[in-house]
Amino acid sequence: MNRKLSKPNLIESPILLISPFFLWGTAMVAMKGTLANTTPLFLAGVRLLPAGLLVLAVAAILGRPQPKGWKAWLWIGLFALLDGAMFQGFLAEGLVRTGAGLGSTIIDSQPLAVALMSSWLFGEVIGLWGWLGLVIGIAGISLIGLPDEWFLHGLPVQSFFLSFSWQNLFDSGEWLMLLASLSMAVGTVSIRFVCRHADPVTATGWHMVLGGLPLFFLSGIYESQQWTQINPEGWLALGYATIFGSAIAYGIFFFLASKGNLTSLSALTFLTPVFALSFGNLFLSEVLSPLQWIGVCLTLISIYLINQREKIARQLRSWKLIPSFLSSEKAEYR
Repeated sequence: MNRKLSKPNLIESPILLISPFFLWGTAMVAMKGTLANTTPLFLAGVRLLPAGLLVLAVAAILGRPQPKGWKAWLWIGLFALLDGAMFQGFLAEGLVRTGAGLGSTIIDSQPLAVALMSSWLFGEVIGLWGWLGLVIGIAGISLIGLPDEWFLHGLPVQSFFLSFSWQNLFDSGEWLMLLASLSMAVGTVSIRFVCRHADPVTATGWHMVLGGLPLFFLSGIYESQQWTQINPEGWLALGYATIFGSAIAYGIFFFLASKGNLTSLSALTFLTPVFALSFGNLFLSEVLSPLQWIGVCLTLISIYLINQREKIARQLRSWKLIPSFLSSEKAEYR
């Protein structure tokens, strides 16, 4: 009886659930100054390949099984392409071409895509409160990441369309960040298919190794002086981003994604800019504006609504405040 209860309790641990997003947020702060002294593809490769080798070493120590059969390696290869090479590559190139705030906002909108794909592919019920939480979350991270002037004086929609050019589309940091967001969303959903043929921990390690190789290859062709200007503090920041922000964070995230509700887990991505802003304020003396504080509050509300949507709907049904068909949910993290 106790053995049956131990696994769900581990997966439902709040510290375990939040840890990947805490590590991703703090890793962004650690890497912020390093990006100016290196190149984007090299930086993306450093975040993946060494971290993947570390995950594989830990998996071997723990006795996790290695992938077997062509189906396992096919899914891992697709996983590596989507969430490894494409996500990290688009992310690093996008960071060079756009502001960190706007880029983070676009990246952290991926829970909406995950929710749509999970509902379609796996029948995950999002429900009224889940959709409301997603909308509030998008609003929250928008207030956190987008310039205050956009909300105070209106969005620059007209200037965007006047300056739009299909030829320069892939030079747009915003477009690259959108591609990174979609790559991560599809990669998150694909872990369910990967884990039908391979262990989630070893699959995570191999996807990072295989995803990092083409990034280093492209960096060798198109970039130069990738590491000559990195100082000791920069290497320390890269080490933190590799070990904690990649190896540990990805290992935990995709293990949870293989076991639990993807909509609820992915919604916690909204926490990443909150942690990034908080530690940026603590270590880099970055000051949050009033609108950003409102965004932080909305983000926390959205996460509560998404992850407690079943409980909220059940409570309101018991009070007969909403009809049952608006609140049907499936159990999470079983």
